[in-house]
Amino acid sequence: QVQLVESGGGLVQAGASLRLSCEASARSFSTYTMAWFRQAPGKEREFVAAISWSGGSTHYAESLKGRFTISRDNAKKTVYLQMNSLKSEDTAVYYCAAGRVASMTGPYGYWGQGTQVTVSS
Repeated sequence: QVQLVESGGGLVQAGASLRLSCEASARSFSTYTMAWFRQAPGKEREFVAAISWSGGSTHYAESLKGRFTISRDNAKKTVYLQMNSLKSEDTAVYYCAAGRVASMTGPYGYWGQGTQVTVSS
């Protein structure tokens, strides 16, 4: 069983940065691939980024490369999403996910409750 708790969301102006955190309860956190997804109002949930269990491999949604960075600290059982140069279209609920997956885009078996990110233009 894995419990995930996201934090770090909020209201920011366009061009600002935010760092989201996701803390996991799993004993074997370091064996899970971790990912971030987001869901904007009226839209389907979409993949943002993922990181392998070791942190040695990452994968990003093509449209977000260069602005978003995923990282993890296995000692702290935490995964991060650094978001820079935020745009209004980044407004969404951001979800953390965990799984032992063959593909970094999923499917993931464990999900957090989400944290709201709102970017004002």
